[in-house]
Amino acid sequence: MKRNTPMTSSTLENPLALDNQVCFALSIASRNVIALYRPILEPLGLTHPQYLVMLSLWDESPRTLKGLGQTLCLESATLSPLLKRLEATGYVRRRRREADERTLDITLTAQGAALRAVAETIPSRVVEALHLPLDDLVTLRDALHQVIAATS
Repeated sequence: MKRNTPMTSSTLENPLALDNQVCFALSIASRNVIALYRPILEPLGLTHPQYLVMLSLWDESPRTLKGLGQTLCLESATLSPLLKRLEATGYVRRRRREADERTLDITLTAQGAALRAVAETIPSRVVEALHLPLDDLVTLRDALHQVIAATS
């Protein structure tokens, strides 16, 4: 496989070449980066999707199930099992609103809030594991946000 091949006019001679596909590069990069998180998150009892939920809740808690789903771009059918497992670990609490039982509030527990201090080391550990300059990662993140915006 031709990894890290710069795109040139000759590269596009075969537009169906696997290595010319943005979807392929994104898929492999995503899988590999998420794999870097596994050994870091495992001692915290978190999977990567659960970590994303916790990041969102560390930004703002409580959140509604609907609001959390919008933030994470996840359907409630995907999010609900994640939240049940996070509740079982003691990191979050799920409660129906008394005023409107259709609304499910998700709140960090004291244990979940305390986990934030431990999790603050995670981004720097991932950057270190990637062996890429931070400026390059910031540029990549910004480009990915452009892709997300263009496809939303």
